[in-house]
Amino acid sequence: MSSAAARVGAVAQSESDTNLTSRRAEWQARTLDDRTRKLLAQDERYFLRQSVSTPCLNAIAKAEGIWIEDVTGRRYMDFHGNNVHHIGYGHPRLKRAIAEQMEKLPFAPRRYACEEAVALAEKLAQITPGNLSKVLFTTGGSDANEVAIKLARTATGRFKTLSFWDSFHGAGFGAAALSGEALFRSGPAAPLVAGASHVAPFACYRCPYGYPIDESGRPRLELCQTTCARMVDYVLSREGDVAAVIAEPTRVVPYVPPPGFWKIVREACSRHGALLIFDEIPAGLGKTGRMFACEHDDVVPDILVLGKSLGGGILPIAAAVARPELDVGGDWAFGHYTHEKNPVTCRAALTTIEIIEDENLVENARRVGEIALERMEDMKRRLPAVGDVRGRGLLLGIEVVKSRETKEPDNDLAEAVMYAALDRGLSFKTTMGNVLTLTPPLITTEEQMLKALDILEESIREAGRHVS
Repeated sequence: MSSAAARVGAVAQSESDTNLTSRRAEWQARTLDDRTRKLLAQDERYFLRQSVSTPCLNAIAKAEGIWIEDVTGRRYMDFHGNNVHHIGYGHPRLKRAIAEQMEKLPFAPRRYACEEAVALAEKLAQITPGNLSKVLFTTGGSDANEVAIKLARTATGRFKTLSFWDSFHGAGFGAAALSGEALFRSGPAAPLVAGASHVAPFACYRCPYGYPIDESGRPRLELCQTTCARMVDYVLSREGDVAAVIAEPTRVVPYVPPPGFWKIVREACSRHGALLIFDEIPAGLGKTGRMFACEHDDVVPDILVLGKSLGGGILPIAAAVARPELDVGGDWAFGHYTHEKNPVTCRAALTTIEIIEDENLVENARRVGEIALERMEDMKRRLPAVGDVRGRGLLLGIEVVKSRETKEPDNDLAEAVMYAALDRGLSFKTTMGNVLTLTPPLITTEEQMLKALDILEESIREAGRHVS
């Protein structure tokens, strides 16, 4: 193995349920049957290998509600779902709407308008904060973020961007350049698009500037003075020609911003002539207990980007929603996607939003999330391996550490917990190597959430007995 490949492999160990560890192989050896192994071998035969994707963990045959079911019939509560399953898998109303639309109008070339695309655009203009009202649709979040950056470049006449280390905004060359996650920036993909700068993100438990937190894990603002936000202001003032700042208003690792963070950044962007782009691809549409995560902080971006759950966990669609004053690129094409105004995907997105509204799922996410955080705080008091718990709504995280005093991450234990939980029927993702990240659907009930956290506690205890 080359030194470059070795470095990429080392980076991969910190991201998600990596497919490169011996523990995965051990879990598969004792869990999977011959039929599943044969299917995974075929999958690996035809798909390009990449970390956190192929080779796959398991094979599923069914997805319904909060559940996924593998080919042997084993069921898992899916508290990961790539954040696409806000309304649960296979919602009957959504499936009917898609079937009806396929009969009515299955496709529209992008040079033609259709009722479904216009209705979705109008709905997004109605529900997004402020006066965001001009849209472009794409098939994926990476593309939507690149549309947003192209629009910012056009509107400002600048090409530089500012984003945060450890962030993820997509896998395309432009979106990967915006991202600050080494797994997607390093190795053979480099060099990426020029002009992308990064600063340390808000991460109060592990403040990159070294400021302490209080006993409850909250930032001591009287000491730190929101240095993380003021650094954005500083960099914008020194660069002088940044087109846009792009960030998740609530980090999906997860991290919740300290009070006042986004107001400082919003003011800095306005003062220095940079646009503010909020990437709400994973956390928008109710995940945090508000329709949009930025509403918690009462800050309106210049462009808001949606994706993942917008298609209801069935079809791929994403959107960039901008202020009308930014409609300045009419003499060239910065989207021009084949499925830009696909009536089937637009109908799916519109129906998904209506389901979220009609079933009061945003409020459910807020209520169940509050119950979950209380249970997680109790878990923290009783389990020394739990260093921190945090989240908003149904975007939740438990940080696993070797010592609360040193806060040293325990990546090995976190991975062991994940496989112990899978054995008990709970699927979730680990982020940053040691954060057990729970992102269940908005339909999750109080009973289901508490059951999942019981499984998680049992798994932490079991894994702790076997991991030195």
